[in-house]
Amino acid sequence: MNLHALRLFYQAASLGSVTLAAEALHLSQPAVTAQIKKLEREIGLRLLIPQGRGVMLTEAGRHLASEARRLFELEGHIEETLEQLKAGSAGKLHLAATYLPANFLLPKWIARYKRAYPGVGVELSTANSSQAADLLLHYRAEIAFIGGIRLDHPLLLRTPWYEDEMCFIVHKGHPLAGARVTLEEVLQEPFIYREEGSFGREQLIALCSARHLPAPPVGLQMNGLNETLRVVMEGYGAAFLSLLETREHIAAGVISRVEIDGVHMTNPVSIYTRKEEASPPAQRFIDMILAKS
Repeated sequence: MNLHALRLFYQAASLGSVTLAAEALHLSQPAVTAQIKKLEREIGLRLLIPQGRGVMLTEAGRHLASEARRLFELEGHIEETLEQLKAGSAGKLHLAATYLPANFLLPKWIARYKRAYPGVGVELSTANSSQAADLLLHYRAEIAFIGGIRLDHPLLLRTPWYEDEMCFIVHKGHPLAGARVTLEEVLQEPFIYREEGSFGREQLIALCSARHLPAPPVGLQMNGLNETLRVVMEGYGAAFLSLLETREHIAAGVISRVEIDGVHMTNPVSIYTRKEEASPPAQRFIDMILAKS
């Protein structure tokens, strides 16, 4: 079926006049009439009957006009949706992130983004660094926020975002609480280590190696942040953790930071995207957090 002719017929049916339809479409009346006649021949049905200065719909014409209205309303809806997608105000945004950004950085930005673009669905997957990169590379995420390690991949772009400070913490009543000491002194304490492969654990061991010092013995190994913090709050040992992870507890006075002379280590968080152009929702999210960070 010729959709152009169908559109002309629908306009004439809606206005009750071929002449008015021609004027609305900025076409000549004979051209509109010819197209409608051609449509009638194509489908083998009479659609319009002249009536005075206008037209009357046949039974087939009424049925076709009703279906055409649904078709062109759907077309209008599709066009509106495409414009929203191009503007970044509709669609879905899939994010992947490692634990630190997923829990301590992204929630406020997701909330701000949803207030600005309520029509965009946002899904956040928390994963380790290799899993987050894999989600991005296999098109199951559009942005990956990865802390700790720096990934170099030929298909990915990296944008630095946040530098989180690493710190030593102890119980609020510990003799080293709030003190400024040497690295050697704090390493005499029993340490609560995170699981093998965790950024803080690897950074602590690397720091000791760089200073030609033995790594502190493992007093406890905990496979989670909350468990590690709870043990310190109960008065056992020291831990080397991210300031973002510990800031609220330090402010609440339940744990205390130990200042170490000559030691400043950070946990960098980077934004990763595929090298092809990001979708409008993804680009708007990135622009928002980079502009206000």
